[in-house]
Amino acid sequence: MKHSVLLVDDDAHLLDGLRRALHEEPYQVVTAGSGDAALEILAARPVAVVVADEEMPGMRGSQLFARIKATYPDTMRVMLTGQASLEVAMRAINDGHAYRFFTKPCNVRELAIGLRQALVQRTLVVESRRLLQTVRRQSAAMDALEGAAGITAVERDASGAIVLPDAPVDLDRLLVEIETELVRADERLRSRAPEAAGR
Repeated sequence: MKHSVLLVDDDAHLLDGLRRALHEEPYQVVTAGSGDAALEILAARPVAVVVADEEMPGMRGSQLFARIKATYPDTMRVMLTGQASLEVAMRAINDGHAYRFFTKPCNVRELAIGLRQALVQRTLVVESRRLLQTVRRQSAAMDALEGAAGITAVERDASGAIVLPDAPVDLDRLLVEIETELVRADERLRSRAPEAAGR
């Protein structure tokens, strides 16, 4: 399924221009004219990356990012603003945990590259979280198994795999004994076959 990138700005002409410029990118571009409209879109569908202006009526981009971070933590946040001050950058990073910061007018090619990088970063974050959950589930299952089996101490190697103690038996000798017993059992069966046939 194609990822979605949500562009949020109160300038409709800018949104149209960015949508046209990014139409060949490997993601679907969706637009919203305000922070509230962006939140409605996010509630209705998954969005991989949100690109927002800082200065918008009703809700600043950094406020929008803070709400996205709290509700949709896997959604990457990119600031695109004409207010390129240190205060704006600090709000975007500290309050909204912005992944990237672009200033208007921006180079569309640089923005496209930044969005692709954000998608890669999101994929890595989501996958690492999934792997962590898998490890936690497996660890809980192992703890339960060890408890049920009455095992109090399990030795593990560097990768976490359980290390079994060396067998106290000479396995080669044991295999020879098993083969010898199988041959004897086969001979006994053959010797009894004529007796059974004569009855």
